[in-house]
Amino acid sequence: MSQLLRIAITPEEITDSEPQWVTRILDCGWDMVHLRHPMASLRDMRNLIEAIPQRYHSRLRLHGHFILTNEFNLGGIHLNHRCPIPPDNYSGPYSRSCHSLEEIAASSACDYVTLSPIFDSISKMGYKAAFSHTELLRLNEITSPRVIALGGITPERIEELTRYNFGGYAVKGAISSFISLP
Repeated sequence: MSQLLRIAITPEEITDSEPQWVTRILDCGWDMVHLRHPMASLRDMRNLIEAIPQRYHSRLRLHGHFILTNEFNLGGIHLNHRCPIPPDNYSGPYSRSCHSLEEIAASSACDYVTLSPIFDSISKMGYKAAFSHTELLRLNEITSPRVIALGGITPERIEELTRYNFGGYAVKGAISSFISLP
């Protein structure tokens, strides 16, 4: 099995320390950081990206504000319920949020998809695991796209993920349990 892709997802609100937070995560060898700021202005997102060292821009993926991919050498876009389709003439890499095995099957053009919630969420109260062991075993039948586990991921659960055909994991609420953050 190839190495698991490790993705950190930012909280909804931009914080003053976020550029340092993102830099620290990528310095620690994580593959990608998703910038997920649905209420941020275009200017706030531009300022955030500019505050992150340029050497890491190709490892950032946007959950909105897709126009900024034209200004920066970013690692792609992430489609979700707010932004469900890539912009016209976009030809870069993209991923998608999925909440069912059927959604994964309909996302074959993505380089990866997140599937959630795998476990009870840490960052979203009341967001309970949505898949049975049997359903997760069906992931072994999926060869494309790469499926990234999301929801309740902690260091203790990584080994459990290896039973299924996950290509990696994404973390929101428990990132500090993986690395120490400033």
